[in-house]
Parts: sequence; structure tokens; C-alpha cells
Amino acid sequence: MSVLETLSPRALAAPESGIVEVVNYARGRDGLIPLWVGEGDSVTPEFINRAAKTSLDKGETFYTWQRGIPALRQALADYYTRHFGTDLPMENFYAVGSGMQAIQLGLQAVTSPGDEVVYLSPSWPNFAAAAEIAGAHAIPAELTYQAGRWQLDLDRVKAAITPKTRLLFVNTPSNPTGWTATREDLAALLGLARERGLWIMADEIYARYYYGKALRAPSFLDVMASEDRILFVNSFSKNWSMTGWRIGWIVAPAEIGQVIENLVQYSTSGVAQFIQQGAVAALDEGDGFVAENIEKARRSRDILCEALTATNRVETLKPEGALYSFLRIDGLADTRRAAIDIVDKTGVGLAPGTAFGPGGASFMRACFLRDPAIITTAADRLQDYIRKL
Repeated sequence: MSVLETLSPRALAAPESGIVEVVNYARGRDGLIPLWVGEGDSVTPEFINRAAKTSLDKGETFYTWQRGIPALRQALADYYTRHFGTDLPMENFYAVGSGMQAIQLGLQAVTSPGDEVVYLSPSWPNFAAAAEIAGAHAIPAELTYQAGRWQLDLDRVKAAITPKTRLLFVNTPSNPTGWTATREDLAALLGLARERGLWIMADEIYARYYYGKALRAPSFLDVMASEDRILFVNSFSKNWSMTGWRIGWIVAPAEIGQVIENLVQYSTSGVAQFIQQGAVAALDEGDGFVAENIEKARRSRDILCEALTATNRVETLKPEGALYSFLRIDGLADTRRAAIDIVDKTGVGLAPGTAFGPGGASFMRACFLRDPAIITTAADRLQDYIRKL
């Protein structure tokens, strides 16, 4: 018997990331423009680093509050008051070791082996994989796609729900499609969850990256009541250029706080205090930096999408939210192979649509949260490649 044969079937079934496969293939090449993963090109700003360094210098390197230090939980409550108009106390906020861990803890809290979770597809692949590893079954409900626009099809969501369904996972603005739920969409999904007795896991990590008239995307916080069963999962990664810090948060009913604390205890036993102090600075001092990131994303989105559609061989529209152009290139059916070919011939790294589940296979994803000058170079290279097809 091989060593692999002795491992858990759930672990063996965990899929290799179709995004990371391409990243590993080309990582470190000279002249590479990496648009394949969801991060920008700005380093963490100094005011955040300084807060973490000060904490280290003070010797804050011991075990700490597993729900998050009080200063961070209060900073989160204040942040939501400013940007979402809530009056939630700090007891509703929990610091965890990344947005990914927030999802894992939420799944552990709500689902049991054999349960089903419904998610909107195309989707960031990590949620479905995390659900399967936890023993639940991830069931896709495809968004509809017409004339370049993605839209919610509530009938497909209803059809995906069975007596085994425990949770709806809703990521809006969406990675990878840029689909952004309207307030009416959210109310309809919430009504369905109430009717069927389901939890909602709301991934609103891109809520601030919204290119409409409002300063943020619609949120379940705009339509929910205090008794609704919603877990909000989020991360410091995108807004404050902190992808490598691995810190996120959960917004949840205060009455399940002990359950969340227990799950943290038996996974990471909490987030390092000096990292949490950096996160406090991000929330308290970072609104201007986030605004700069959003404006950079808006400018680069326009540059990339306009250049690609000018070839008359690319189907994409400027997304309403998030950080991605989800594009379809005429004549490229195998996007996994195309991603390898594009990085070989252009030095531009794109993520293949095959990584994003049902409905996404014929598309490719490009993250545009980069300097507009770099995005212009990437767009020029891609234009040249596409015109030679």
C-alpha cells in the first residue's frame, strides 16, 4: 500500500488549484506581468507596517484573545458604522487567520458531513473545495450570461436547493465575473433563505470595489433583520494590500461567539497580536489608501477592457465590481492550454476559466488592480497575441 493510499479520501479529493497550476508554471520569469491571482501591486502601506513593528517592539508576541483583541473588534465595528451604516457592537466581530479561514470556520459551524451548500457559479474555487473537504457537498447554481452581462437566476438557485441544503454562499461583487447583486437580488436570496430555513454565508470582500454611483456595493446588511442567519466573511487582503498578512474577520450573531472562539482554539488558537495591531491601523487610518486602490482599479479596468474589446475578438464588459475582467477570446476553447500559451508568448499571466467551475470554462480571468501603466503594457501584449490568432 502506498503512502497516498493511507490518506483521508477527503484530502485526496482536494483539487489542485487551476490558478496555482499556471502560477507555478511561470513564476519568477523576467518581464512577467502577473494578472492571474487576486492581488494588487502595491505593498502594504507604512502606517500599517509601523503599527505591527511597534507591537513587536513592545513584546506583544504572546497568546491573545481568540476572538480578536478588543481594539480590533471595536475598530471593525467602527468601520462598519462608517461604511455600512450599522450600529453593531464589537461582540458581532471576530478576527481570524484570513478570509479563507473565515470560510472554513463558517462551514464548520453550520454544516455537517453529508449536508449540501449552494453557491453561485462561476465562482472562486476555494469555497467549493473547502466545503467538500469539510464533508459537505457543494452544489453550483449558475449565473446567466447574456450580451456580456452576468445575472442572478433565482429559479436556478431554487432548483439547486434540496432537503439536505444548509447554506447559500453568495459572493458579491463576484470573483471572477464582477457580477454585483442589486438590493433586489439580495432581498430575493434572503427571502429564499428564510423560506427554506437556510444560513447565508456572505462573502463581501469586494464591497468597496464598486464602480457604480454609490461608494460601495449593495450588502445583505442593507436588507437583513437582526434575527436573520447570515455569516459575513471578509479579509484585509484586498482593501489594504495585505494579502500576505493572512488576517480576516467574521461578522456573526453574538450568540454564536463561543462556538466561533472554540473553533478558532482548535485550529490556529488566534491571530498574532502584532498582526492584529496592523489591522487596527488599517481600519482606523486606511480609508484614504483604500480610496486610492479603488481609483487605481477603476482606471486600470477601463484601460484593459477597452483595449481587449477593441480587438473585436474578445467578449467582455467592464465589471460593475471586484477586481477582474472575465473575458472570452474568440477561437480559444481550451483556456487551461491557452493560459500556458499566453504566458509563454506574452509574459502576461491569466487564470484559466476552467478553474472557476460551471459556466466559466470558456473564459479567462485577469486581475486589474495594478498600476495603469503596467496594465497598458499587458493590454498591448494581449492585443498583439489575440490579433495573431
